[in-house]
Amino acid sequence: MSHEGGNKAIVAALVANLSIAVLKFLAYFLTLSSSMLAEGIHSVADSGNQLLLLLGGKKAKRQASPEHPFGYGRERYFYAFVVSIVLFSVGGLFALYEAYEKFQHPHGMDPQWAWVPLVVLVGAIALEGRSFFVAVKESNTARGKHSLVQYIKSAKAPELPVILLEDAAALVGLVFALFGVTLTIITGNGLWDAAGTALIGLLLVCVAVILALETKSLLLGESATVEDVRAVEAALVGPGVSKIIHLKTLHLGPEELLVAAKIAVLECETGAQIATAINDAEKRVRAAVPIAKVIYLEPDIYSDNAASAKP
Repeated sequence: MSHEGGNKAIVAALVANLSIAVLKFLAYFLTLSSSMLAEGIHSVADSGNQLLLLLGGKKAKRQASPEHPFGYGRERYFYAFVVSIVLFSVGGLFALYEAYEKFQHPHGMDPQWAWVPLVVLVGAIALEGRSFFVAVKESNTARGKHSLVQYIKSAKAPELPVILLEDAAALVGLVFALFGVTLTIITGNGLWDAAGTALIGLLLVCVAVILALETKSLLLGESATVEDVRAVEAALVGPGVSKIIHLKTLHLGPEELLVAAKIAVLECETGAQIATAINDAEKRVRAAVPIAKVIYLEPDIYSDNAASAKP
């Protein structure tokens, strides 16, 4: 996935959320619906999250320094993790607190403005649906034959998975809000509004936990995908390199891969021949996997002891 594709989905989600937030708060002030307040805060949290993702992408472009010799690519992972915290605290916990308060003091809606939240929610579903469509469209190239769930679990670039999860949660949350508001209008019982708010809170907490677990794995350091590992293995073996003794890969960022390998060379080769074989192997790896930008190859004479030794 290109970073530009991720930015396009982020901007689309940001525009949709800012527009929706204004309408949701308007509906809340007219009706005092807790579902609309929870959804308004949800949209504000999502807007802040999208700004965090854009900030992370900008900071990740900084050049490597002596203090950070492998660059700042993981800034994108850090800010994605912050997004999960914001979604959990500002979105999920606030909605659960508001639901608790509404359960304690339920009230109906002013019949004069009862239609407002319905119109706002239907319009919000349309806007969020468009944002979700953009995110899905941008992810189609990167995910290939993988399902959306598989893509979210395996993606190395965090932006699109975050937007996909946020937009999906936003659409489901809007359905919950519509459920609570509609039944409150029909029955005049504010407990339905509180129930819709509680469902929104539980949904956001679950999504935040999933997002935190996925980004935690990226922060700790993930290896290359199975496809990229196979491509690296196939590219390493060639003239002057008879076998791979050890191979390890690590994502320094979404689009920067570190490859470290111990390779088997012939005992009779000279130092110059070994150096040429290593340089050629690096070229083959970069041609096969362009994101393999940092490559360290250690030549060795293959033996059972070399194969079992720690790299």
